Amino acid sequence: MSTKQELVIAETPRVELVGYDGEKYPDETGGVPAKYRGTAVDRRDMVVLGKTQVLRRNFKFITMIGFASTVIASWEVMLPLFTFVLTDGGTADLFWGFLAVAPGMMLVYASLAELASMSPAAGGQYHWVSEFAPPRMQKVLSYTVGWLCAIGWQVFLASVCFMVGSIIQGLVALNVQDYVWHNYHGTLLTIAVILFSIVFNTSLATRLPLIEGIVLILHLVGFFAVIIPLWVMAPRRTAHEAILVFSNNGGWSSNGLSAMIGLTSSVSVMIGYDCSVHMSEEIQDASITLPKAIMWSTGPNFLLSFIMAVTLIFTLGDIDDILATPTYQPFIQIFYNATRSYAATNVMVAIVIVMLTSCCVSEVATSARQLWSFARDRGLPFSGWLSHVSPGWNIPLRAVFVSLLVSSLLACIDIGSTAALNAINSLGGVAILSSYFITIGCLVWRRLYGAPLPPRRWSLGRYGLGINIAALLFLIPIWFFAFWPLATPVTAGNMNWSSMMFGAVLLFAMIYYIFKGRHEYSGPVTQVKRNQ
Repeated sequence: MSTKQELVIAETPRVELVGYDGEKYPDETGGVPAKYRGTAVDRRDMVVLGKTQVLRRNFKFITMIGFASTVIASWEVMLPLFTFVLTDGGTADLFWGFLAVAPGMMLVYASLAELASMSPAAGGQYHWVSEFAPPRMQKVLSYTVGWLCAIGWQVFLASVCFMVGSIIQGLVALNVQDYVWHNYHGTLLTIAVILFSIVFNTSLATRLPLIEGIVLILHLVGFFAVIIPLWVMAPRRTAHEAILVFSNNGGWSSNGLSAMIGLTSSVSVMIGYDCSVHMSEEIQDASITLPKAIMWSTGPNFLLSFIMAVTLIFTLGDIDDILATPTYQPFIQIFYNATRSYAATNVMVAIVIVMLTSCCVSEVATSARQLWSFARDRGLPFSGWLSHVSPGWNIPLRAVFVSLLVSSLLACIDIGSTAALNAINSLGGVAILSSYFITIGCLVWRRLYGAPLPPRRWSLGRYGLGINIAALLFLIPIWFFAFWPLATPVTAGNMNWSSMMFGAVLLFAMIYYIFKGRHEYSGPVTQVKRNQ
């Protein structure tokens, strides 16, 4: 930073702000230009939470909905994940599973939205656990959740970038008849997608809200551009075949067990709407805008996912044919079988690629902010280096480049084993679900046994405790079956290794905690300035 810049920051007036508890605090600017510091409420919240504003608040309600919609890419992700339900449960499981899972996940996100209004901090789950867990367990639980979120979002980023690379490779296989499939082609394409996403999160960072608003429009227009040709041109299955016939191609002991395992496809497109939370220090009027954005992004996107699922189960055609596709992407074969046109299929798949690439751009932002925030609270190795925010950039550049490195290394696993990479990718969902469960569990404890909850501008009111408990009851079976493999007999090739990797991550985190973390990490609650 230049001497001139330092002087400007040093001379910025320190304004007194009134907190929720009635106390007055100095307004710390953190070197952020005045137009990006947010509202007076934002500045008050940052002081109450014990944080300094170092990121630009350039997101508003609509652009935040666009951000969440592109991070999750609800209907777009449904297309490559559609294959899994054909093994366990079948198309009927996808239909009824959505009707069962969507209300449950809405309860989960309603609980998180209320927490976001109480404490709109980029740390999200680990910050809330630190504030609301039983005092004796605040530190270790918060530390554990911080690791789960950091690992979960790094894996999610690698997963969606690999998904884009694989779809591009599948499109090449469709158009080039003598194409020879090599795993390293997918790895190189994945790394190219990651690099493209990094550019948007560095040199074009100030334009990210505008880009998210444009992508939100494409998200809606692209949806109709895909489903209309399928409903008009694809062969149609009967309602009985589509929504009443369950399958058990995984060899499980009962259709019921197979159906529970097959809920993976339905749940996977609904995990991750906490992405908005990790951008909370870049949202204007965050304590009210953030919870509204969470709820307004979940409901409509759940509906889009359900409509896409219904479209696929009625128009997929011959199951054996699409599973034998040389593209290794059954949805590409569904598009081609419906249109019988390479041009139309290319356009439809290109829409999906563009949208999922936008998802990668947004996930870089989310994963980097989560990493930066946890490092700011000294929860990670090299926290001092990771938590640095470059003057003038006002983005966590080092965390962004660590996300680039981690995702690229994970992509290289595909060269040796696609099964291993898929196992690592499944770790992301398990880790984030675990963070939801622990966080809401702490909120329930606080409601029942702890001090009164802090004031919030978005509240569940008298129904809060019931909604929180219902969310926990819903998450238990979802979390349990997320560890199961898709088929029996279980071999090294089809084993769901997420259970072992989940344990390995927690073991590493605990070892680091015992030897170093517990001496450095105290938890965000120690910085919070509330009277209660």
